[in-house]
Parts: sequence; structure tokens; C-alpha cells
Amino acid sequence: MSTATQNIQPAPRPKWRERLQALNNIPPLMRMVWRAAPATVLLSVFFRVVVSLIPLSMLAVTQVIVNAIQVVQSHQGPLRPHFWWFVGLEFALACVATGAGRVLDYCDVALAEKYTRYISVQIMEHASRLDLSTYEDPMFYDKMERARVQGTDRLGMIQSTGRLVQQAITTVSLAAGIFFFSPWLLLVLVVCIVPTFLGETHFAFLGYSLNFQQTPSRRELDYLRVLGGSKESAKELKLFGLAPFLVGRYSTISSDLQNQTLGLAKRRLIAGSFLAILGTLGYYGAYAYVVYEAVAGVLLIGALVFLTGAIAGASSNIQLLFSTFSSIADQALFLTDLLDFFALTPRVRSKPNALPVPRPILQGFEFKNVSFAYPGSKRMVLKNINFKLQPCERIALVGENGQGKTTIVKLLTRLYDVTSGQILLDGVDIREYDLEDLWKETSVIFQDFMRYEMTASDNIAMGRIADRANATRIQEAAVKSLAAPIIQRLPKGFDQVLGCRFDGGVDLSGGEWQRMALARAYLRDAQLLILDEPTASLDARSEHDVFRQFTELTQGKMALLISHRFSTVRMADRILVMEDGQISEEGPHDELMKSGGHYADMFELQATSYR
Repeated sequence: MSTATQNIQPAPRPKWRERLQALNNIPPLMRMVWRAAPATVLLSVFFRVVVSLIPLSMLAVTQVIVNAIQVVQSHQGPLRPHFWWFVGLEFALACVATGAGRVLDYCDVALAEKYTRYISVQIMEHASRLDLSTYEDPMFYDKMERARVQGTDRLGMIQSTGRLVQQAITTVSLAAGIFFFSPWLLLVLVVCIVPTFLGETHFAFLGYSLNFQQTPSRRELDYLRVLGGSKESAKELKLFGLAPFLVGRYSTISSDLQNQTLGLAKRRLIAGSFLAILGTLGYYGAYAYVVYEAVAGVLLIGALVFLTGAIAGASSNIQLLFSTFSSIADQALFLTDLLDFFALTPRVRSKPNALPVPRPILQGFEFKNVSFAYPGSKRMVLKNINFKLQPCERIALVGENGQGKTTIVKLLTRLYDVTSGQILLDGVDIREYDLEDLWKETSVIFQDFMRYEMTASDNIAMGRIADRANATRIQEAAVKSLAAPIIQRLPKGFDQVLGCRFDGGVDLSGGEWQRMALARAYLRDAQLLILDEPTASLDARSEHDVFRQFTELTQGKMALLISHRFSTVRMADRILVMEDGQISEEGPHDELMKSGGHYADMFELQATSYR
């Protein structure tokens, strides 16, 4: 691993034009919020409008009450008609404000829950549609991590947007009252607060830039946490004495990130405090002017109460308005990666009006002059590959690591598209077929198969999720894969949770997990069965038992087998030998042995080790 400073990617400090452009991120987010909870949004907006108009209403009613009392106390006239109605109105407004505030609290909680669920589901669904090559790009994980964090951390921004609307209406209503008395007074308030807004916005953008730079280092911290506390790494961690190294590395990187974050926070504290004083100066200047006018007899006491309340409220709300807007602008920048994530589109996808996969497949698959290089690489992994896989035929791929065997599987299942050449299915390019339909007719077990920490039944059902409730089919698949005896020994049988992640879970050995994976392949019952090192974790006897059924289980199917164990591949109808991304030999086991080529050499080398 590189050091923390090496991990940090430089991010250019955004210019003001780019900062303002970040506000364009807000409408897409608001559309997501609306789709997540339209009724809650409408309820929240209504009550925010109500709450925002209450301060001005309260001041206006208070002015009437105070002026009426002043007239009575100065013996200038009787108590004005309907006086007590205004007192009751003020009480009613206070009750409305309290009730509306409670409703808004509920709306915030409801919106947070519904939006979090919605955005999490959307991220999962979108990620599942992206190309396999996307997951092999380290930069994608940075983007997806930021998108995941931004998707849920933007709850504050959503609530801030609601408060911004509320504060804006309150500010405009109070400012109108001040403007009616003196436009210049309102101007002083605004001018003194603008520097605070600009300062807060500036440091918000610096915070985004720093967060962007620190993403790779924070991912490394997450990885170090996993290494330092997972079952998979615990043995080597103890035996190799790795704990001091991992803890020290975590401490170093986290210390660097902490110093960077606190350094920016200190600069923000100093500059922000100075700018805040300017806002306070504007407020007290306006306040002193109004008091002076009241002392001079220009204003009645009610007007004094109204204006001082309006100035205090407007000053506070203008600051809150700028601060909230600054916060939204800050978080709008953070939305860039979320929206960029949703803007990613898969290159491997179905064409419009794509064809359904033939049922049954009549001619099989054919590789015609297929060459392939992984995205971002110029090295050809496969070079002019030509072969056919016919219905009911079993083909084995053999060769040393890195010769392109698994790549052929990825192309055959269209996880990638060929760089050049064609892969035909019943004489038609597989790119013409519906991708989802192609996958439905394909069953694959990779060497790095998944271990689903769910019940044994659900583990098998992952092969064809539509059969999750079909206990008969799941049990049949377990019998075919020889997983049934394993499941029978579990305390709860098919209902037993597997793995150690959850309470009551039972872990399996590598070979037992592999039989569960094989059961998934058999449950799928597809026309094409692909087994990529399907017995790598099995002992010799278990491997023999599995392949004793291989002929029966592949009856009527096309089967492609990859294995380093020649005792298993010899039962294939045809064996393809891969060398340097090409097919160097092809034929049945006996024929290849007689030819005395590379296959025979590899077979003899492996057989010697068992003698």
C-alpha cells in the first residue's frame, strides 16, 4: 500500500462559476425526493409556509396590542374594540406555530426514512446494471463509495432546502415590514451579512475539495479495519504478528487525515468569527437607529416593538438564509459523484427489440476469430479463437493460469463483448439476443463463487430465485450436488443460517460451501452449464463423487468445464488446450495423449505427482 499522502488525489479547487454550477445538482435531487415521498413533501411544504408567516403575523398583532395599551395608559382614549380578540389571536398563532412545528418534525423523520430507503434501492439497482468491467476499475469504487455516502448523507441538505424555503418566506415578510419603514435600514442589514455568506461558502468548497482528496485514503482505512478484525485475516494476523503493522498504518493515515481536517476547521473558525462580527455590527446598528427614533418620539412603542422584532428576526433569518444556502451549495458539490454514478451506463446491454434465446438451442455456440483485450489494456488476452460448442456436447478448457480460460466464459456469457470477431448462437451474433434471456439459459459456477450468509435453502435458491418457495426443486438440486448430506447434519436443516455473520449461523468448510454453489447451478437447469474449477475446494473422494454424476447431470445440456485436474477433464467429449491466448490443441483425451503434445506433457507431469 502507498502512504496516506500518496493516496490522496489532487482535486482542483473549484472556481466560483463551477461552484454556482453545482447548484444545478439540486433539481435532480429534489426529483428523487419527490419520487421517494410525494405526499410527505406536499405536507411539509404546506406547513413550512404556514410557520414562515407566523413571525410577521405575531409582530403585527403584538404591535396592535401594545399600541392599544399605550393609548389607554396615556389617557388618550378607551381600549380599542375587539382588543381581547387580538390577544386571543396571538394565542392562536402560538398554538398553530407549536402544532405546525410538531408536524414538520414528523415530516422530517418520515422523509428521511423514505428517501434513505429509496436512494439505497436505486443505488443497488443501478450498480447491478453496470458492466463487469466497471467493477474492475479502482476509481469506480471511489465513485460508488462517495455516491453511497452522499446518497444517505444528503438528508441534511433535503431538510436544509425545506428550511431555506421557510426562512426565505419569513425573511421576505419581515424585510417588507422594515423596508416600509426605511429601505436603507434593510440594505445595511444585508450588506453586513454578505461577507459572512461568502466566507462560509468559500470554506464549504474547500471542505468538498478536501473530502474528494481523502476518499482513497478513507477507503484504505476501511480496508485496514476489515483486515484487523475479520475471521478471514485473524489467523495470519496472529501467526505473522501483523497487528502492530496494521494498527500503526491505520494510526498514521488517520492522523494525517485528522490533521488536514482540523487544519481547515481552524482556518474556518478564525475567518468565520471575524466575518460574523460584521453581521452582528449591522444588526445592532439598525437596532440603535430604531431606538433613537423611538426616543425622539417619531415611533410609537408598538412600532418600536414591531421594528425591533422585525430587525432581530430579519437579521437572524438573513444570516440563517445565507448560512443555509451556503450549506446547500456545499452539499450540492457533494452530489456531483452521486449524479455521476447514476449517469454511468453499461456498454454491454440488450439492443432494442432484441431476440429471445432459442428454446431449444439447435446449433449451439460458435467462436469466430474472437480476440479480446480488457478495457484499458492493449494486451490481447485472446487471439483469433475459433471453436464450436454444440448441443449436448461437453467441452473442457485446460491450460496454465492466465491463458484466457475464464475470459472465454465471460465472453460466452456476455459479461464482456468481444474486441473483434463474433460469438454466434444458432448462427446469430449473441449481441442480437436479449441479455437477460441469455443469462436465464446459462448456469455458471465460478471458482470464486459467492457464499451467501442466508439459510441453506436460500443459498441454493439464489440459482433461480423464482423457485425460492419450491422446496421440492431445492431439495433435488441439493441431492444432485451432493449437498444434501451436509444439510441434513445442520441443526435446522434447510432452514439453518450459514456463515458466522449472524447469530446462530453455522459455518461450512470450503468444500461444503462449494457443494452449495453447485446446487445453485443444478437448480438453474439452464441449457448451458459452465463449471469454472467446480471442485477446487473438494478432496479427491468428493471430487470423484461429484464427477461420477457429471455425465448424468449434463445430459441434454451444453457443458463447458474448466479445471486444472486432468482426472476430471478427461471425461469431456472434447478438450481445448489454451496457450498464450490461443487454442494450441483440440480433441478427446485419448487423441491428445497419443499426439504427445502440450496436453500430454501436462497430464504426465500431474500424474507423476500422484505416483
